[in-house]
Amino acid sequence: MDRKSLQQSFLLLRLYLRPEWPLMLLMLLLLLGGIGLQMLQPQILRDFIDLATGGISRTSLGGLNSLLAVAVLFMGVAVLNQVFNAAATYVTQVVRWRTTNELRADLARHCLGLDMGFHNARTAGEMISRVDEDINLLSNFLSQFVIQVLGNGLLIAGVILVLFGEDWRIGLGFLLFVLVTGRALSYVIHLAVPYWQAFNVMGAKLFAFIEERLAGTEDIRANGAAAYTMLGLHRTLREQYEVEQKGFAFGMLMWTTTQGLFRVGTALGLALGGYLYQQQLITIGTVYLIVGYSALLQEPLRRLTQQLQDLQRAVAGAVRVQEMYFIQSNIQDDAPQDGQLPAGALAVSFRDVSFHYNPDNPVLQGVSFDLAPGQVLGLLGRTGSGKTTMTRLIFRLYDTVAGEVWVGSRPVAAVPRVNLRRKVGLVTQEVQLFNATIRDNLTFFNPAISDGQILAALQRLELLSWYESLPNGLDTVLEAGGRGLSAGEGQLLAFTRVFLQDPGLIILDEASSRLDPATEALIERAVDHLLAGRSAIIVAHRLDTVQRADDILILESGRVQEYGPRAALLADPGSHFSQLLQTGLAEVLA
Repeated sequence: MDRKSLQQSFLLLRLYLRPEWPLMLLMLLLLLGGIGLQMLQPQILRDFIDLATGGISRTSLGGLNSLLAVAVLFMGVAVLNQVFNAAATYVTQVVRWRTTNELRADLARHCLGLDMGFHNARTAGEMISRVDEDINLLSNFLSQFVIQVLGNGLLIAGVILVLFGEDWRIGLGFLLFVLVTGRALSYVIHLAVPYWQAFNVMGAKLFAFIEERLAGTEDIRANGAAAYTMLGLHRTLREQYEVEQKGFAFGMLMWTTTQGLFRVGTALGLALGGYLYQQQLITIGTVYLIVGYSALLQEPLRRLTQQLQDLQRAVAGAVRVQEMYFIQSNIQDDAPQDGQLPAGALAVSFRDVSFHYNPDNPVLQGVSFDLAPGQVLGLLGRTGSGKTTMTRLIFRLYDTVAGEVWVGSRPVAAVPRVNLRRKVGLVTQEVQLFNATIRDNLTFFNPAISDGQILAALQRLELLSWYESLPNGLDTVLEAGGRGLSAGEGQLLAFTRVFLQDPGLIILDEASSRLDPATEALIERAVDHLLAGRSAIIVAHRLDTVQRADDILILESGRVQEYGPRAALLADPGSHFSQLLQTGLAEVLA
């Protein structure tokens, strides 16, 4: 763990802890009070022992009543110490959850704002590991840092000072013990850190493997790949086991070293106490005090070394979190925030647009077309011809390599992305549904949309009969991924979402192969209502949908193969579109 990484980690924590300074101050006061009470207990026990053995008590109480008073005092201090510790722990947990939840939310928001190139290069499992597991490392460390590191550090310092006050030889002996023990344990921990870091990396790899296989469960089972998947899981777990085994071995070494050094500390306390007692320099109660403080040093030292190990892991997590923060989107939103698209149907224009994900493999090359407001464009092409990429450029999920995309008579780069995406609606083949109510799935958790608006949209799309079939109306809870709904019903929800958004341009990636035949007619009418008074680009998979289009654009290997009014292309027997209608659209289905 280098100093720069440690400094960056504490700067990150300080940024999120700064608003919580009142709670941090309260936590410090509770901590100091608890430490003081903890150090007072051996002092009270010394007086009790000296009184009971007829020695001289520093309290000068003497007698049976004094023993009872000291006992009551000890119990009161012990109870009060537990109250202080519980209160400090509670306040620490409050600070922990507030700060790390805010950090988790900020990191998730940052990642959602990055371009699609960033997300395509990372698996969902890796993202879960970064946003959740790495921040959990910080959270666990933060929850214990003040209590375990600062608190135990102050406790050790306090004990050493008190022992110096009893006798300089005792204080010096235990100061050397603390220094040697801390150095030895730090060395052992340093040996183990690389293996625990490797274990964290393996954890992210395992997350990614499991997430991808669970997402593809249907295909895995349908193609008989379950055994191969289990073999891959076994290999991943085996690799993780080998890494963890080495870390566990060093952990055992640290435990053994700790226990041995603590036995040395106890022997040191007994030796020093016995020697000074024989010299009649201290009482038997003070001997107990020395041994008690030697035992009191052991737990803080153990916790400190454990926290140093957690600190290593937390710093590694903080470095990964900061690395994610330092990643900047390739798409910069430099447009003025008041930039608005006009109301109503929007025009769309591609002006000599080229794009690639990899420079050696162009996806679009010199694509140009103009879609007038209120018109519908049918977009056809083989798999990999660039149809989906064209629609994503309109949303500015990617920026063009060359040329410009215009929407509503403005370049998309001149419109703030939040305003652009309010005015452009998208219905994809894969409708994303959440484990939430129908209401939340339709409004995307926007409380500003009332139930009245939802019901009006359902009525406009002729979906009230479908809505009335729901067991609990808008309060019907969907399973994650929309399990329990047909593909057609999922698309009905997507249509209603877009209708509530009231965009001026709709991009419809229709998937006829996934439509529920029982709802096909309902969906066709819903599409008619959805497109009314709006511009639309339809990645056409069905003949009926193609007949809705005013213009047709056919892509081939990222280039415009044919473009023109649908009626004119249909009337030309030599056009590629006319030939497709005669032979069927199967060869261009995507």
